[in-house]
Amino acid sequence: MKIAITANAEKPSARELVRRAIDLIGDRAEIVLAEDAHLPIDAPLPRAPLADLTADAIVAIGGDGTYLSTLQRTNVPLLAVNAGTVGVLAEVDGRNASEFETAIGRLLRGYYFVEERMKLAVQAAGVAMPDATNEVVIHSGRPAKMGRFDIILDGRHIGRLQADGVIIATPTGSTGYSLSALGPIVETGVEGIVIVAIAPFRAVARAIVVEPLHTITIRPQSGEIHSLAVIDGQVETRVAPGGSVLVYRSPRRARFIRFGATNLSRLRGKGILPWAEAPDEKEGPDGADVPPPA
Repeated sequence: MKIAITANAEKPSARELVRRAIDLIGDRAEIVLAEDAHLPIDAPLPRAPLADLTADAIVAIGGDGTYLSTLQRTNVPLLAVNAGTVGVLAEVDGRNASEFETAIGRLLRGYYFVEERMKLAVQAAGVAMPDATNEVVIHSGRPAKMGRFDIILDGRHIGRLQADGVIIATPTGSTGYSLSALGPIVETGVEGIVIVAIAPFRAVARAIVVEPLHTITIRPQSGEIHSLAVIDGQVETRVAPGGSVLVYRSPRRARFIRFGATNLSRLRGKGILPWAEAPDEKEGPDGADVPPPA
């Protein structure tokens, strides 16, 4: 088995978890470090760019930004380890030494499954951008300046928004920026695309969820002011006046390593769910158990 490791090298806790993961894996699997992460690890291990990685799994240690950045550059199944942030997408709490050790053990034994989630393909002004696992945001290029945005569905104009911007989100991204704009929480197993306005002017703050077969075009109508398209908070590009942003379901998928807990279970304790949370129930050491592969 070959396991890649990446992390947010700016976090001391993440760097320490990388060293712990290397110790736990030992000689039970081949290890390769993501060259892009610039990890200050002295161990004589091979390194490779994320885009060129060939591995059975990649352990990503940090927060949601680390996971999203990694998923933009590799299709290797990702085990998301939280290194002290909210970590909405995380499967493992790295602050819990026992949980972290158990997760690495399960990974090495193959006691996991791969959950595939929808991503969005994006073209800004005719230029392809990296796929979005969470969302693409289109907003005015001038701070605190409201814009007008035409919403076009499958080539048909369906409306115009006057707002600070527009968020096009996946079910995974429905618990991110979209949620802060009063968008709905969508289960990750549901195939749909969320369209939500950012601070709309003179409009009830409502979002809409459309089926994933639609092609969505956002055309800013802001005169001579350029707009910005931002993918997962990581990559941005300018959209010149008269340009547009095209969004549709990507043929590529985000692949997460899971040990059995449901997505809603992972959101408990993060202040996201719209109801009071009951005390934890006994589900075994790591939630619903996953049998070994046949």
